[in-house]
Amino acid sequence: MSETFDVEFVERDERSARVVVRGLTPAFANGVRRAMVADVPTFSIDTVRFVENSSVMFDEMIGLRLGLVPLTTPLEDFSIGDEVTLALDVTGPATAYSGDIESSDQMVGAADDNIPIIELKENQRLELEADAVLDRGKEHAKHQGGVSVGYRHLQHVEVVGDADGADDGEPDVLRGVIETEDDELIASSEFDHDLTNRYPEKELAVEDVPGAFVFHVETDGSFSVEELLVHAVDSIEERAGELETKVAV
Repeated sequence: MSETFDVEFVERDERSARVVVRGLTPAFANGVRRAMVADVPTFSIDTVRFVENSSVMFDEMIGLRLGLVPLTTPLEDFSIGDEVTLALDVTGPATAYSGDIESSDQMVGAADDNIPIIELKENQRLELEADAVLDRGKEHAKHQGGVSVGYRHLQHVEVVGDADGADDGEPDVLRGVIETEDDELIASSEFDHDLTNRYPEKELAVEDVPGAFVFHVETDGSFSVEELLVHAVDSIEERAGELETKVAV
């Protein structure tokens, strides 16, 4: 693809961000959203081999819980279908946490250490081995690293005059990010999502900015928001290249 995009982070922390992307069509923006959910692969526990389980929970229930533990996923170092072996061995009285999971590869492990798996009573033990597989969200929801992905148009706000007072005090709710007359990007959370807080007693014109979209992205900790976004676009480019090749034949 030859298109270029302008990307700017408005809010960002370890696992979530609001990102303004310019130069997109609505269809492509939705394609990026879908790719972040379905196409970017993550490691997830797929097969569990129990050595000992004297807890009150069935093997199958523990296996389901393990499958929902997010695992760090260095995408540059692995390919679809690769496996990493994990192990867990905890004896009660104690609670088995995700942080107790040991990995055969230091790059792949629990993204959170404090996810409870099971509480073990006196003399109860849980010992197991598991295989984590790298796969895509479109194959199973447990492989979705983008746990919350949404987008909306960037909206430009311009002061066009003073309010006539008829709607004085009535909230003007807007969520996401606004672009001011000075081309400044401001998250709506800064004025409690109410434009009347930022522009008291002003008449405003609010318009969608053509080709500009605000993405709100949260990951499960498998990788960063930046990695999720970049690999989503890469996956679209890869599929577009495959289509172009097949059409040209």
